[in-house]
Amino acid sequence: MLVTLGIIGVVSAMTVPTLMQNHQRKTYVAQLHKVYTELQQAFIQYMNDHNAVNLSEAGLTAANANSAKDFLHTYFKVITDCSDGYHPCFSDDYRSLDGTKTDSLDDKLSGNGHCSVIASGVSICIFPIALQNDNDLELSLGKILVDTNGVQGPNIGGRDTHFFRFYADGTVDIWRGKCDLSDKACLQELRDKRFDDEATCKSSPVGDDCIGKLLNDNWEMNY
Repeated sequence: MLVTLGIIGVVSAMTVPTLMQNHQRKTYVAQLHKVYTELQQAFIQYMNDHNAVNLSEAGLTAANANSAKDFLHTYFKVITDCSDGYHPCFSDDYRSLDGTKTDSLDDKLSGNGHCSVIASGVSICIFPIALQNDNDLELSLGKILVDTNGVQGPNIGGRDTHFFRFYADGTVDIWRGKCDLSDKACLQELRDKRFDDEATCKSSPVGDDCIGKLLNDNWEMNY
């Protein structure tokens, strides 16, 4: 009996941490997938409500100083607005998957963007980008910063915190570069490349382009 209990104890000690980690990863993914879907639906509704063919035409632009705030307040139930960029919606301490730490999000929060906490507890920043010409619409219309559980931990880029782009057609993705949306092979290859790039996901305290890996792996956090 004692030997059996001992074996059970050893096996539990070996498997329980892994099970807990897998459960936590699934929780992170579920939270992100939910807000990802809500954002895309809100962008489409925004275009429909403004009778526009894309988000730029609808007015979600850097030139329209209040467009990001108006968008969040119209299509989400906002419970907190950030007073000075990202406080009190985000933490002061984020770290990356490889352990790099940062004390500030200021380098991510520039331009006529806006940050809020919505009813689900998710912190969101929307930052339209100033466009130089119509070709910029293909590259990106703006940036999005998301912390799926607000100031609560672990505040790790690629886990509960993600930084990605939105496009004129209302889609949400990584920085697509020269990949056309219809070129699935190009986009999938670029997502993996951006994930493996030392300057993006793995070393980014806010999970820059980590969402590409999740999209490629059918919303499984295999990292």
